[in-house]
Amino acid sequence: MRSWTKSERLLAESRKHLAGGVASSLRAAARPLPLFFERGAGARLWDADGNEYVDYLLGYGPVILGHCHPAVEEAVVAQMRRGTAFGGQHRGEVELARRITRLVPCAERVCLVSTGSEAVQVALRLCRAFTGRSRVLRFEGHYHGWIDTIHVAAPQDGGGHGPAQAGQSRAAQADVLVAPWNDLDVVERVFAANRGGVAAAICEPVLCNGGVIAPAPGYLEGLQRICHREGALLILDEVITGFRLALGGAQERLGIVPDLCVLGKALGGGFAVSAVAGRADIFAGVADGSVPHLGTFNGGAIGVAAGVATLDVLTGDQGAYARMEAAAERVQRCLEREGRSAGVPAVVNRVGSVFHLFFTDRPALASWRDTLTADSRRMGEFAGALATQGIWVRSNGLWYVSAAHGPQDLADTEVAIAAAMRSVARL
Repeated sequence: MRSWTKSERLLAESRKHLAGGVASSLRAAARPLPLFFERGAGARLWDADGNEYVDYLLGYGPVILGHCHPAVEEAVVAQMRRGTAFGGQHRGEVELARRITRLVPCAERVCLVSTGSEAVQVALRLCRAFTGRSRVLRFEGHYHGWIDTIHVAAPQDGGGHGPAQAGQSRAAQADVLVAPWNDLDVVERVFAANRGGVAAAICEPVLCNGGVIAPAPGYLEGLQRICHREGALLILDEVITGFRLALGGAQERLGIVPDLCVLGKALGGGFAVSAVAGRADIFAGVADGSVPHLGTFNGGAIGVAAGVATLDVLTGDQGAYARMEAAAERVQRCLEREGRSAGVPAVVNRVGSVFHLFFTDRPALASWRDTLTADSRRMGEFAGALATQGIWVRSNGLWYVSAAHGPQDLADTEVAIAAAMRSVARL
């Protein structure tokens, strides 16, 4: 039986000084508790008590090459020796932007920031400046960062949306419109009701945050067609899907070229760097100074160095995406097989190397509202049971696979899943 005595002690100490005891609210939901980690290598993590885990959380997605990849590590250390913050330009910014414009289909120009939430705000401001409009259409279950101007609760029973969390400004959300995903008829109605006022529609091209739900055939193309007909822009939030579903992200995989996209997570290979990319004419306001692009750490030397190294590794390893997808499919099949064997009904939604596990009697979950019917308590218990077996996952059921997950990691995972399924079957 594993012991988490040191993590428990560290968490108690943390709560005396750090608000909530965790640096990000998501970590508070970790099962069996918010663990404290000492190190990572490849697809493995070690906690403060010395327990070893195969990692499928991967820093909530960024660690696409695995922990401490030597090429990324070498690039970061070399940059640290040259300097970390210059208050001026450096070659790394140009090198990273050049790689993004070469790899991402929509990318003619790039703005660099530190986080996905910041990148979304830059994209929204660019769209409003370019179109002269203020309203933005987003979709239920999609996540575009925690900032008030986009983070809203879904409409309930036909009513209007409101703040998603305590402390948010309702006034800041006045220009946000919300529609269900994968329904073009509703999109048409929203645009008709707000004719001439919508600057942009923003969505995850694959609804990863809300259940890894793929777009219906023709949906993204239809959304783009409506946007352009109405004089609005299409933003794809590829913070998760960018460089994960393919080198060109969901744009490459799905064959859709938006006006703008938002990139993050895998871009930095575990370091803080994000970007907005898209049509050159939309970025004209940044170039002429009418849309200031501000931020002390924009294009920070360490994150940029990590990003360049990560993209170079992914570009040079022709088999990386096939391996990640095959590993994700193997884990998916194991979850489904062991769920049936234990009498625990489960559904796995997967696209590429990211998937979401749900405990549900339904044969499929095809919408974000469908996912709300799944048994979240059992999912939390399953995550805790996996931790006792040496597998680290997010307690809501969202899994990522890295290029470092190898045969032994997958074999250990299969044994752990079988044991954890038997454990939750007794609930």
